[in-house]
Amino acid sequence: MINIRHSNERGGGDYGWLNSRHTFSFDQYCDPRFMGFRSLRVINEDVVAPSGGFPTHPHRDMEIITYVLEGALEHKDSLGTGSVIRPGDGQRMSAGRGIHHSEMNASKKDPVHLLQIWITPDRHDYEPSYEQKAFPEDQKRGKLRLIASPDGAEGSVTIHQDARLHVAILSPGQEVTHVLGKGRYAWLQVANGAVEFNGKALQQGDGAAVSDESKLSIGGTKNAEVLLFDLA
Repeated sequence: MINIRHSNERGGGDYGWLNSRHTFSFDQYCDPRFMGFRSLRVINEDVVAPSGGFPTHPHRDMEIITYVLEGALEHKDSLGTGSVIRPGDGQRMSAGRGIHHSEMNASKKDPVHLLQIWITPDRHDYEPSYEQKAFPEDQKRGKLRLIASPDGAEGSVTIHQDARLHVAILSPGQEVTHVLGKGRYAWLQVANGAVEFNGKALQQGDGAAVSDESKLSIGGTKNAEVLLFDLA
């Protein structure tokens, strides 16, 4: 079964410094039908204006993945981490028992376009930690590249949950497949472009919840970038 969450049905809004679209309920946007999917709690598509961003604020007990599509995002946190996240990077912050961080557009002239992803951990009160790795485009073009997993497989960043995040970049006509194990679920998020997903047409910003399926086929119909979550 595949249930589509269309881009134009998402919450959020344009606040000047921030244009944000929420796939699931977040902050002041609440839709009881979309409180998350399995351990996947948040997918926010954000476009942050030059020099704008999120000043220092707290988190706890959440695995937070930031995936930049265009531009650059400057990250600072109470662990002493200071980094710039660029397109293709896989960044993970485990909030654990508590962390403060800020995320600011690193440019004074260009916006930054990103996906902010929250995954609930398998337990509370982990030690807060941070990890960032580069995943070059050629590792994702025409193939599914694992960028986050519970065991750090294939050089991915490590998260505290039985969830795996893959990314693929597809040209028109290119197709990738993924086999879901028994009792597994999936969520596909179209970051850019358009794809055909098991025969269903998905556009930029669309998401799809998957259950009771074994083989997933994702074919590019426009130049596309997709995120595929394999979930317990």
